[in-house]
Amino acid sequence: MSNWNPVWKVFIDGNSKNYANTTISNLTITSGRTTIEQQAQAGYCNIQLLNLSNEAFNFNVTDSLTIQLQNSSGTYVNIFGGFITDFNIEVIQAGATGFTTAANITAVGALSRLSKSTWTDTLSQDEDGDQIYALLVDLLVNSWNEVAPALTWAAYDPATTWANAENVGLGEIDRPGEYICQSRPSSAAVVDRYSLAALIAQSALGQLYEDGSGRICYADATHRQDYLAANGYTELSANDAYAAGLRTIIQSGDIRNDITLNYGAGFGSQKTASDAASIATYGKYAESIDTVIHGATDAQLVADRRLALKAYPRAKFDSITFPLTNNEIDNGDRDALIGIFMGLPIKITNLPNNISDGTFEGYVEGFTFRAGYNRVDLTINATPIEFSQVAVRWDQVSGSEAWNTLSGILTWNNAIGAVA
Repeated sequence: MSNWNPVWKVFIDGNSKNYANTTISNLTITSGRTTIEQQAQAGYCNIQLLNLSNEAFNFNVTDSLTIQLQNSSGTYVNIFGGFITDFNIEVIQAGATGFTTAANITAVGALSRLSKSTWTDTLSQDEDGDQIYALLVDLLVNSWNEVAPALTWAAYDPATTWANAENVGLGEIDRPGEYICQSRPSSAAVVDRYSLAALIAQSALGQLYEDGSGRICYADATHRQDYLAANGYTELSANDAYAAGLRTIIQSGDIRNDITLNYGAGFGSQKTASDAASIATYGKYAESIDTVIHGATDAQLVADRRLALKAYPRAKFDSITFPLTNNEIDNGDRDALIGIFMGLPIKITNLPNNISDGTFEGYVEGFTFRAGYNRVDLTINATPIEFSQVAVRWDQVSGSEAWNTLSGILTWNNAIGAVA
């Protein structure tokens, strides 16, 4: 058992706003995505700050907003970074002792910046990660001629380097990536950066996401399994979650067993992949998708991998909610949940036997923090591990692999990507 009470910090426009007699009353933060079929959308934050002294709220729209939550060791962890889009100040109580006012703030995450910026330049033929980097770097890393003339080195953190001094939102980008993507000619129509980045990411089976500091990141097709191999699962017990509302979901709409992948210049070439056994069992679920994959070999690899991920239905974790103030949650699990991110590998045990056979292994796709006075709940949706990585053949397994490094619930059918 571990006692823990939430302690928050709110940074607005780069400064910690510690208003006297101000309390976080309500907070909702959402990040990631609800389905693996789409790229992540911009996260958002709704927060209410109570003000008992009517002290001025010194912020404005477009100011940056960062939310931190203290973990069990006293370290403040970034759980949201974005920009204020609107706010209102209202009286919520009046009496003999005066007014109580509240600021209701709405902020959106860093990915919103991409949809408000257009791309008019060319893109060279390159790997997916390098193309994503080219799209983002000139928007999110200022050049020296963009720096305010009055700015001095004293304004920078001592740990700032020459390379990252003017980074205003570029996070971890997997470079070069996994697949060669088509060049974009100068004659192509003007497009917003988010649409173009999402097309590249979806074509190459990668993921755009926001980190807790509000930076835009990109994970390529093998990022998740590489992270899992290096760090293992974050293990959680369903006994520590709310029982009501805990559910998985299986949807026929997730099945794709007859795929036509359009690739190359103007999406003018095609590769196909189909699964006869899946079609015989479930009927034909066909799709035709446009991608910016350049070459025939890569296009076939992407089509085959997508088929392997989508030919059979699998249960997704539609919802599981952990009350972080529950004293039954140990500090290690609580800290892992506070530091949650899109793509975190999780293993959830002690489920009912008719939900994922009692144990779920997969990756976090999206999450929502909901907080009130002395209360924080975290709701997670996740997809099973098979949705993000395809089992390799036995002759592709590293010679150093040992049985004790594999999941204890791994079956032969799961290992080869089949379904019992």
